[in-house]
Amino acid sequence: MAMPGMADERFARSVIYVCAHSADGAMGIIVNKAATDISMPDLLVQLDVAPEADAIRLRERVGHMPVLMGGPVEGRRGFVLHSDDFHIQQSTLIIDDGICLTATVEILRAIASGEGPASAVLALGYAGWQAGQLESEIMANGWLNCPADPALIFNADLDAKYDLALRANGIDPAMLSMTAGRA
Repeated sequence: MAMPGMADERFARSVIYVCAHSADGAMGIIVNKAATDISMPDLLVQLDVAPEADAIRLRERVGHMPVLMGGPVEGRRGFVLHSDDFHIQQSTLIIDDGICLTATVEILRAIASGEGPASAVLALGYAGWQAGQLESEIMANGWLNCPADPALIFNADLDAKYDLALRANGIDPAMLSMTAGRA
């Protein structure tokens, strides 16, 4: 979670699910910022995943699924964070218990047809850090690290996710400070 003093406005009040982290760097998806001016049904029609004639059916089936601004890197590329009840062989990355990542059009086809995962969010783009960069930002009080929670990731109330994430970790948002302390 971004701390109140986050200098980069693109990440202010962001909740990011870190999908990969190694000595080479890190990659994550912002799970609480909506992509502007696009809905899941409209996106599926734009990508020719579903015909425009199915727009009403799509709104009923996937109209609740948010399209997120996943981060500033590769903003035109889609990433689906989803429950572990759906896999595409050699395309789905199992990240953690209950959470997977798939970045192929096949998952969008499955979602459009009603055969996709029970829970999912589509993110356009991702957040990326070079080797040691995320660790440095955490040490500089830019980020608060906490365990992942599938219920939070798939919660449709994007505006509430930041405060919910803080509270789930025992933190009152009003008590956060913009400055780092050292003990």
